[in-house]
Amino acid sequence: MPTQLFLASTLYGAATLAAGIDAGSFPPAGRRILLTSNHAVAAEVTPGVTDMPGFAALRSRFDEVLDWNRVIEPQHPSTWAPRPEDVPLWERQLRTLWGLGDDRVELIVESLQVPPAQTLCRLFPGAAVDVYADGLMSYGPTRFRLDPQLGMRVRRVLHLDLVPGLEPLLLTEFGARAELVPTDAFQKVLAELAEATEPAASAVLPGTPPALLLGQYLSALDLMSPDEEEELHVSMVRGAHALGHTELLFKPHPSAPAAYSRRAEAEAARLGARITVLDTPVLAEALYQRLRPALVVGCFSTGLLTATTLYGLPVARTGTDAILARLTPYPNSNRVPLALVDALLPDLADAEAVRTWTPPTPERVREETAGLLTAVGFTMQPQILAARRPAAEAYLARHLTPRTRRYFTRRRLTGLGLPGGVPARLSFLPRSRMARRVARRLRRALS
Repeated sequence: MPTQLFLASTLYGAATLAAGIDAGSFPPAGRRILLTSNHAVAAEVTPGVTDMPGFAALRSRFDEVLDWNRVIEPQHPSTWAPRPEDVPLWERQLRTLWGLGDDRVELIVESLQVPPAQTLCRLFPGAAVDVYADGLMSYGPTRFRLDPQLGMRVRRVLHLDLVPGLEPLLLTEFGARAELVPTDAFQKVLAELAEATEPAASAVLPGTPPALLLGQYLSALDLMSPDEEEELHVSMVRGAHALGHTELLFKPHPSAPAAYSRRAEAEAARLGARITVLDTPVLAEALYQRLRPALVVGCFSTGLLTATTLYGLPVARTGTDAILARLTPYPNSNRVPLALVDALLPDLADAEAVRTWTPPTPERVREETAGLLTAVGFTMQPQILAARRPAAEAYLARHLTPRTRRYFTRRRLTGLGLPGGVPARLSFLPRSRMARRVARRLRRALS
């Protein structure tokens, strides 16, 4: 039987793998090795997956747990890749170091487009690859064109059913089939994590179910400035309080500075609400299990979808429209999570919408959201998803309204010759070489 190497950089990802193992999503193996990777800028002083509260509950699924950072130090896992001529040397080294011998290796990785997942796949060029996705980005297209010799090795994309009725676009250009990690298996794993982290959750239990505010550290992704992100947290406090919530629990991103919660705390004090900042790095899902929040608020966190889909909790979004309006470059991989959260969840500022909102049925998702996803995905990666052009054109021709236009830019639609760009009678221009040549000459003459 093969040796299976599982690569994980987050506790959420490790929980997804554990659920897949429990559900029989992976075939029998002689050994199962969890390879952890810490992607923090200062990984030496930042807690990794194995340091997170609750990891011990997942440990039993694997025969060994190894640290990728130690293998390649002082290189950083997010950037390091071997030179092509060094790959055979590295494979022999890793087989010796990990006691693999001549074992057949199977790789189960996340984010195949970038290191360390892509690095590991190149170091074992004969290994079959499964990709698992633990968030909303799996619904979007592959970030950029992959080497076919790598892409054709991918057998499956395993993902959580965060938007029932919707199938991922990730790696569909290589014919990789999408496969669900059973929701009940994932919930059982989350229950184990919640039990393991109960002391941390119990320490902040208020008298009534709180409104849980999710921080994402968006300034680190250059999606907004630090001041804007703090103001986003303030808007979460205001919006939750306006809905009648006086018990607030703020869960900052584990990598975010402590100062990012100060304005939110000050605003809560001004409004007469009590806010507790959770400084223990626990999964939001563990809090859902133990605290049963009265409302979950965030920008476009995957946690919003797990809250409503897996736990049936009320949710609300805020700030998505502002980020969508200025998100660059257009193929930014955050565009799909933003669009999905914005399209599916109620706006925190609309109290009536939050109170009356119900999750869309899988049938409604297939009828409405699937078309939007295809159109957004195609406009992001028109070469990778070239076969999706007719479906994107059909969606835009029928459903481009002031509400849906926010997910696209006129410039992008024009450049691709799609409905919603230049007027139809001029739609030949973006495809005309002569027109593009004239435009370039005009730009040079005017510059």
